[in-house]
Amino acid sequence: MNWFWFLLFSFTSAFVLTALLRRYALCKSLIDMPNDRSSHSIPTPRGGGVAVVVTFLVALSVLLFKQLIPVDLFLSAIGAGAFVAVIGFMDDHGHIAARWRLLGHFAAAIWALCWIGGLAPISVFGEHVNLGWLGSILAAFFLVWMLNLFNFMDGIDGIASIEVITACLGACVLYALGDADHLVWPALLLASSTAGFLLWNFPQARIFMGDAGSGFLGIILGIVTLHAAWTSFMFFWGWLILLGVFIVDASLTLFRRLIRGEKVYEAHRSHAYQVASRRYRRHWPVTVVVGGINLLWLLPIAVCVTWYGLDGVIGLSLAYLPLVLLAIKYEAGQAEAG
Repeated sequence: MNWFWFLLFSFTSAFVLTALLRRYALCKSLIDMPNDRSSHSIPTPRGGGVAVVVTFLVALSVLLFKQLIPVDLFLSAIGAGAFVAVIGFMDDHGHIAARWRLLGHFAAAIWALCWIGGLAPISVFGEHVNLGWLGSILAAFFLVWMLNLFNFMDGIDGIASIEVITACLGACVLYALGDADHLVWPALLLASSTAGFLLWNFPQARIFMGDAGSGFLGIILGIVTLHAAWTSFMFFWGWLILLGVFIVDASLTLFRRLIRGEKVYEAHRSHAYQVASRRYRRHWPVTVVVGGINLLWLLPIAVCVTWYGLDGVIGLSLAYLPLVLLAIKYEAGQAEAG
């Protein structure tokens, strides 16, 4: 298979589909109107992330046909990913109660775990521990958290797409160094599909991703992370490090809001990246910095974990400490004044 043309095809398909979805959103009046809880000031169509969903799932089917990915990964991703995307698409068109969304998210997570086998034996300080059924429960919560944190973090132009692209390309570096070339294809395809949408969403958003796209990206990243852990748990640590910006900001924000007794499922503007975008009065510098952190800070640490033998817990702590300090600096989770 000519990998260059295949990736170019996925990129172009996502770009063209996004254009069509933008026209559809305008015709159906699927418009996000600015309010006091949003980070935008211009009415903008939403739902463009469906282009990434369709492109990636079709490309994944081609990979299965070419025997470049295992059946378990395909069934896990196409079943859980499509279900989450449908839930998000329905929510984009008309509100779905949070409890029903959450139930659907856990159903998707359980489906995914049935095929990929739950959580691989963890590797901590040189010890390997099989958590059994407890590991499967933790893995389910991990998948649900991943898809929801992407919903939370998709709030300014380009940030979710840049996170996906840089994390996936970083993971490909880890796979190449770790002689795990068989894991590369899904990450490359997710990056190329997302890049096709990015051109419509950055530096000035002409269409938003919507819950269908952001939730899909979150659960697919969670699935490829758990799947890679069965090859080597060091890849699991590597993915957690690469996704650190989103994980830290979303987790700290959620924790602080829970402590204050707020309804965490309600829209707000208290994530660190949202505060930063208001301070600088622009979205693109924040998005560019996130990409820079991923490639210049998090990727080298992930390489040290997967290639040079740095313990995963130590590497994760080293990677996250500055991110926590940055999130605190930009008041992640603090109540908005006024």
